[in-house]
Amino acid sequence: MGKDNFKIEKITPRDVDFAKWYTDVIKNSNLVEYGAVKGTMIYKPYGFAIWENIQKLVDVEFKKLKVDNVYFPLLIPKSLFLKEKAHVEGFAPELWTVTQTGDNKLAEPLYIRPTSEVAIADFWAKNIKSHRDLPMKYNQWVNVMRAEKTTRPFLRGNEFLWQEGHTVHANADEALKMTLDILGVYKRISQDKLMIPVITGQKTEHEKFAGAKNTYTIEALMHDGQSLQSATSHYFDQNFTKAFNVKFQNKLQKEEFAYSTSWGLSTRIMGAIIMCHADDFGLVLPSAIAPIQVEIIKIKDDEKINKVADDIETKLSKHFKVEIDSSDKSFGFKISEAEIKGIPLRVEIGLRDLEEGCVTISRRDTRTKHKVKLVDVEKYVADEIKAYDMNIYKNAESNLNNRIFKANTIKEYQDILKQNQGFVLVPFCGAIECEADVKQKTSTNSRCIPDGIEQTAGKCFNCNKESKYRVYFARAY
Repeated sequence: MGKDNFKIEKITPRDVDFAKWYTDVIKNSNLVEYGAVKGTMIYKPYGFAIWENIQKLVDVEFKKLKVDNVYFPLLIPKSLFLKEKAHVEGFAPELWTVTQTGDNKLAEPLYIRPTSEVAIADFWAKNIKSHRDLPMKYNQWVNVMRAEKTTRPFLRGNEFLWQEGHTVHANADEALKMTLDILGVYKRISQDKLMIPVITGQKTEHEKFAGAKNTYTIEALMHDGQSLQSATSHYFDQNFTKAFNVKFQNKLQKEEFAYSTSWGLSTRIMGAIIMCHADDFGLVLPSAIAPIQVEIIKIKDDEKINKVADDIETKLSKHFKVEIDSSDKSFGFKISEAEIKGIPLRVEIGLRDLEEGCVTISRRDTRTKHKVKLVDVEKYVADEIKAYDMNIYKNAESNLNNRIFKANTIKEYQDILKQNQGFVLVPFCGAIECEADVKQKTSTNSRCIPDGIEQTAGKCFNCNKESKYRVYFARAY
């Protein structure tokens, strides 16, 4: 993991310039490099290893729900894409189009997938005949392309990596259950593994996925108080199956349209990890997705130190991802590099400590050091990894709880935004045109109709018409 050329530069303090801090952290931690085409990224080994670890965690949960991994083509014929009207309108401004190969102009333009609903629905139409063929539960780990005006690493790019799940069912209840089960997977992964507290809920009409009946989301709050949509799960009802003629013969031998879902989590979640946990010294990685959980750093190249380092690596490697930094960099540089890369724990070994039968163990989150007896290292590391994860979750949760507000009028809402950033719970009518007006006035939009909040009637905070929703609004990435 440590073989890339590594150069440490100054990181802009987080509270001075959050955007510059974010870029500095990414640059210094050696995650990615900009690609030759605007809005694309080269994932370097350390950055891609984080994504691979996220993939593994998510894939295990999908397989518990009997989801199969597949692969569908990158290119989609224009005529196929045009079949679902709302979907086309939603994605039209973002489509990348192939019009020729070599010097030959294509008879029909091809779209590079912005997502794969249409390709998969077309497959279903050709392959589903009976209720015995259902459900089909597919997921693919792929890249997609969407033309973005403004791009930022991980958060918004012309090309990004993700998983996109697509399922088709014989009835509405089963499809809706699948949609919500997946939302539960995203929530558990975020909170239990990535240590990011999230708010779950349903998107408004203005914000739901193009072509969906309902869109459900997990929303995370970044350190600066802006929201980040971190994963979504969509219930399509029969919107796509009717457009693509996906029918099956039910148990009564009658033909009917199937019900479908789709859901996705992308490399955007890596942006959330950075903006929730990192600090002015670099990344702070949750242990579950850290490529290196424990780094062993030797103060000098010495036979006794080398033997202890090897012994500790052997013991800890049974339970953790451990690496000895054997580079010829200075001890101080190795410490700084480990901090910037967000490695949860460091074991520092020197002759003076060994004379006392100890090593020094440092935690990345608190930046504290403790001398630990050699015989206690295994237990200490196991306990500290748990404490480390709990602490970074607690810090993110505290930031979230301190940035939740309420407003009943647009003036109250705007007054809050002048002083604070965060989630603001407001009574909202749900109308698309009303939300568009709020966005124009405040550069904010709805994040979700939250779970666990009583949905009481009232007057819309913006248009003053009858409202039946209590909705979180916020500035968002």
